[in-house]
Amino acid sequence: MLANVRTFFSQRKILEVDTPVLSRAAPTDTHIEVMSVNLQNGKKGYLHTSPEYAMKRLLSEGSGDIYQMSHVFRAEEAGRLHNPEFIMIEWYRVGVPFQFLIDETLELIRLFLGEIPVQTHTYVGVFKKFAGIDPRTATLGEMQSIARQNHLPSDNSWDKETLLHFILAFLIEPQLTGLHVIRDFPPPQAALARLHETEDGLVAERFEAYFNGIELANGFHELTDPIEQRKRFMDDNLERQKCGKEVLPIDENFLSALEQGLPDSCGVAVGFDRLLMLQLNKESLKEILPFAWDSI
Repeated sequence: MLANVRTFFSQRKILEVDTPVLSRAAPTDTHIEVMSVNLQNGKKGYLHTSPEYAMKRLLSEGSGDIYQMSHVFRAEEAGRLHNPEFIMIEWYRVGVPFQFLIDETLELIRLFLGEIPVQTHTYVGVFKKFAGIDPRTATLGEMQSIARQNHLPSDNSWDKETLLHFILAFLIEPQLTGLHVIRDFPPPQAALARLHETEDGLVAERFEAYFNGIELANGFHELTDPIEQRKRFMDDNLERQKCGKEVLPIDENFLSALEQGLPDSCGVAVGFDRLLMLQLNKESLKEILPFAWDSI
């Protein structure tokens, strides 16, 4: 399947690249735990959770369409769908519509799962259909009630955004039988995505793909504004501070690349190991990883 994926990109004339695993900066996302490495002279490095920042530096240098199959690292507990080290397929398309990347991502998924139909929802639509609430207008009390009624893990101290994450993960995702795409996320969940106006209001051009409730892909119409990107990194670190987590160094090289000029592009990350697990009809990553964390 590694060979098949490379053929998939070769046929589309997308260049394979190889970027460093070790960086002096780290992604500031509040919900991603980063592995650090102690270097000489008291310096600290970080193992990348995605090759995104380095790949965007290549895009800013004029690389054109690129992809990478990279081992990435996240300090998450190993389990049925998680391993601290896993293979991520990440690629970027320059000058294509957002929908083009969604369609291409589904083509890659079907390389593993066969010609299966897809159901597409907006973020607002999937909450209305599977949770019975409108995430734009639901009150904190209504969302806490939904969580209690469905026996979801919840805490009265959680804010609305945290509750939305948990309702999506524990109530909606398990109902997504077959292949599904959710698109047009709320701006607070924009991460590295552009914003645009739709009938649902201002949304982030972000999508996620699922098969039988398992997240497979996370894609964006990429943000190119360095000022807005710096603000989001700083907001992330403020949120990390509130949660008692380490404040992480911002990747100044990446921001410099944005200042130099990132071309209009769309990018997506896909979990190779999960796709292989589903292709082989297995229940756990441990069944398909010859070097799962607890077997090393």
